[in-house]
Amino acid sequence: MTNVRSGPFLLSFRLRHSFVIWFAFATSPIFGQPAPSAQEILASVRMIEARQQIDLQGQLRENDLVIPFRLTQNGPLIRYSFTNPDEVFQLRLGQNSSRLDLVTDTGTEKFAAEKLNQKIRGTSLTYEDLAFKFLYWQTARVLGEENVRTRNCWKLQLRAPSRESQYSNVLLWIDKASGALMRMEGYDWNAQIVKRFEVVSAQKIDNRWFLKQMRIEELQPGTNHAQSRTYLEIKK
Repeated sequence: MTNVRSGPFLLSFRLRHSFVIWFAFATSPIFGQPAPSAQEILASVRMIEARQQIDLQGQLRENDLVIPFRLTQNGPLIRYSFTNPDEVFQLRLGQNSSRLDLVTDTGTEKFAAEKLNQKIRGTSLTYEDLAFKFLYWQTARVLGEENVRTRNCWKLQLRAPSRESQYSNVLLWIDKASGALMRMEGYDWNAQIVKRFEVVSAQKIDNRWFLKQMRIEELQPGTNHAQSRTYLEIKK
């Protein structure tokens, strides 16, 4: 992975992380201090991401399947635009929760909760993954520190408030210097790992660091065997 220093670094597969969370690395005072609480870390990540201004082209790629998309963000409002067929989703990052809407010709309508676990166009990515609601879960703790691709990270465990989520709990690795999400692991309600997101590489565009590639693996429950791999890629 390209060496990343403190400063802007655009990722928090955020599609940290919305996926803008995976795209943007920006400094925040809390990450230079020792041992913040899990909620302090998550609040700082949410604050960073709600300030981004982004207009990027990217794609989801799984084997021979390639799905282009456009990602735009104006502060807390993020849009994902797909074609063939046309489809636009809007994510609003609030202070206490996030909301995923479907954008129509007449406005916006809340995305149906029962559809959140559906895969996006046959990839390993679900609409719940796109919404990153786990960043607002209240039951969270810091497990310690670990390195991810040479980056020193806080490791957090977050527990779902209800069975509405496909995940019972989530592990996050958050870059201590920048607040960027570097890795995420999702566990099902049998406490078995089923999904892993990880930043693979970065690139510099207009003097800012951006995500180049993130790997999303759907795992055979309880194993490290990948049943499918989707790559989220941002074009320079």
